[in-house]
Amino acid sequence: MAIDKKQVEEIVRAVGGKENIEAATHCVTRLRFALYDESKVDTESLDQNDLVKGQFSSQGQFQVVIGPGLVDKVYDEMIQITGGDRSSKDDVKAVAGKKQNPIQRAIKTLSDIFIPILPAIITAGLLLGINNILTGPGIFFDKESLVDVYPAWKDLASIINTIASTAFTFLPALIGWAAVKRFGGSPLLGIVLGLILVHPDLLSAYGYADAVNDGTVPTWNLFGWEIEKIGYQGQVLPVLVSAYLLAKMEIFLNKRVHDSIKLLVVAPVTLLITGFLAFTIIGPVTFAIANAITSGLIYVYDSYAALGGLIYGGLYALLVITGMHHTFLAVDVQLIGSQGGTFLWPMLALSNIAQGSAALAMMLVLREKKMRGLAATSSVSAFLGVTEPAIFGVNIRYRYPFIFGMIGSAIGGVLLTMNNVQATSIGVGGVPGFLSIFPNKWGVFFIGMAIVLVVPFVLTVLFGRAKMRKEDRNESNENVAEPKAATSQSASAVTSSTGKTDPNQRTHSAALVGDEAVNTLEIMAPLTGQAVSLEQVPDPAFAEKQMGEGVAIEPSGNVVVAPFDAQVAHVIKSKHAVILEHASGLQVLIHVGINTVSLKGEGFNMHVEAGEHVKAGQKLLEFDRKVIEDAGYPLITPIIIPDGQDMVERVEVTTGDVTSNQNGVLKVHLKG
Repeated sequence: MAIDKKQVEEIVRAVGGKENIEAATHCVTRLRFALYDESKVDTESLDQNDLVKGQFSSQGQFQVVIGPGLVDKVYDEMIQITGGDRSSKDDVKAVAGKKQNPIQRAIKTLSDIFIPILPAIITAGLLLGINNILTGPGIFFDKESLVDVYPAWKDLASIINTIASTAFTFLPALIGWAAVKRFGGSPLLGIVLGLILVHPDLLSAYGYADAVNDGTVPTWNLFGWEIEKIGYQGQVLPVLVSAYLLAKMEIFLNKRVHDSIKLLVVAPVTLLITGFLAFTIIGPVTFAIANAITSGLIYVYDSYAALGGLIYGGLYALLVITGMHHTFLAVDVQLIGSQGGTFLWPMLALSNIAQGSAALAMMLVLREKKMRGLAATSSVSAFLGVTEPAIFGVNIRYRYPFIFGMIGSAIGGVLLTMNNVQATSIGVGGVPGFLSIFPNKWGVFFIGMAIVLVVPFVLTVLFGRAKMRKEDRNESNENVAEPKAATSQSASAVTSSTGKTDPNQRTHSAALVGDEAVNTLEIMAPLTGQAVSLEQVPDPAFAEKQMGEGVAIEPSGNVVVAPFDAQVAHVIKSKHAVILEHASGLQVLIHVGINTVSLKGEGFNMHVEAGEHVKAGQKLLEFDRKVIEDAGYPLITPIIIPDGQDMVERVEVTTGDVTSNQNGVLKVHLKG
C-alpha cells in the first residue's frame, strides 16, 4: 500500500513538529514518540488522519496507532521528512523515562524489581497457607491443630513449611538478582550479594529483637570499631540500596579495567567493597529506616485502624489503575519480615473480590451479549486475584460498578482492620487469599468476603437497572431501524464445466480463491488456551480496537501455528509477531504478548520467513513463556483483522477454551 506523504507530514505537525520530537521509533502496530512537550499534540488532527487508528500516552511515550504492515512505511517516510535519527525502542523508552516525575520513576523501578520475583513469593504464600491449615489451632479441632491430633502429619507439615519459607528466608537473594539486573549489573552478583546478607554465620534478623533485650548481639571489632554481626532476612531496603551500589560499581569498573584482567578484578572488588559497605553503613542505616517506617505503619494501624482500613481498602483499586499498587509489595514484604504478618494484604484480597462482584453484576445489567460474556469471564479472573480485566474491561468503562466496588472494599477494609486480620505471607489475592490469613481470623475474613460479594453486586444491579430504565424512557419515542440480518452464503460456489465460477453465484460472493467463491472465512485458533475478547488485553491499542476487530488468547502452550492456508506477508524483526495473508487477500496479525517487542527477539524462535506459503496447522513460531513472564510482560496474544481492508464486512468473535487449529475464534464475513 502506497503512503500519502501529506498524511505523514500531518502526523508530524500534529505531534508538535519535528522540533518537538526528541526520539521516535515504531513497533509492529504503532509509532512511539518521546516528545519534549505533549501539550503541543493536536489530537483532533490525528483523529482526522486516515492513517491513524488511535492515539494515547503511556509511561512517558506518546503512541500513534497505524496498524501492522503499514507502520514501518510511515516511520520510514517520517524519518525522511524530519531528517531525524532512527531510534531503538530502548532509546525512546530511556528518553520517555526521563520525563516521568521522580515518584513515577520510583514506582516503575520497584515494579520492575518485584514483578519478576512475584511467582516465587506467591508460590511460597500458597504453600504457607497449606502449612497454616495443618498447624493452625481451632480450624478442625477445639484449641488444637490437625498435627496435634494426628502427629503423623507433623513432619509433612514441617517439610511443607521448609519449602514454603525458603523464598522468604532468602528473599534478599531474589531481590538482589532482580534489582542488580534492573540497575544494569550482573544478576549473578546480585544473587551472591543477597546470600551474603543472610549468611548463616550472621545473627538472623528475626532474632535481633530478642538478642538486643538479652544483650547477646554478636559484633565484629574492626580496630576498635564495633559492627553488629546481623543478617537481613526479610528486609527490603538494605539489599535494594546495596544492589544499586553494586551495579553502578560493576559498570564503572567494567569500563576502566582491561579485558585481560576483568575476571580477576571486577567481580571480587565489586563484591568486597559492596559487602563491606552493606555491613558497616548501608545495612545499619537502612535497617533503622525500614524499622522506623514499619513502626509508623504499625502506629497508624493501632491508633486509627478503622480510618486506615477505610482509606486503603477503598482506594486500593485506584492504586491498581495508576500502577502504584506495586509499591506496596515492598511494604508487605517488610511487614512480614519484621512483624511476622501484614495487615495490607487481606484488604487487597477483598478489593479483588469487590471489583469482581461489581463486574459480575453487570451481567444482569448489560444487554449486549459480548459485554455480558466479558463481565462474566473478567469477574472470575478478579475472584482469583487478577483484577485488570474486570477493572479496565468493564468497571472503569461504566464507572458506577468501579465506584460500588470501592465502597464495598472500604467497608470490608474497616472490618478487617478493626479485628486485626493479618496475612502471614503474600499469596494469591481474591478468594484464595484466605490461605494467607492467620487461621484464627478466617471467620472475620469470610464475613468481610461476604460483604464485598454482596454490597457491590446489589448496588451495581440496582443502580444499573434504574439507569437502563431511564435510558429506555428517553428513547421510547425514537424509531430504531433494525439492520437486516446478513444472509450466510456457502463457502464455495457452483462451477461450470469450464471450471469458471457461476456468475449468478458470484454475485453473492466476496472473493475468489482459486475456482471457489468465498464470502466467509473461519479463522482457527493459532494457539491453545483461553480465547477472550479484546477488551481484556492490557493495551489500549488492542483493547479499544484502534487497529481493528479480533480476539485474544491467553495461551497455555508456547507454539503458534497457521490458522489457515496462507502466505507469510510480514515477519516482525523481533520475532514476536507475524502477518498472514489468505488467498482472498485478507490479512491477519498474530501478536504474541504485550510490549514483547522490547525483548528484541529473546525468547522467540520464528520458523517461517516473509513470502513463504504455509499450510493450516504449520508451526509459525515458538516462544519461551518463562523469558516473557520473567521480563514482566503479559502473554495474552491478540489475533487482529487490521482495519483498512475494504473486503471485510463484519467480524464475529468466539471465546472460551480453544485448541490450536481445532476451534474457530473468528469468522470474517467478506463483502458481496
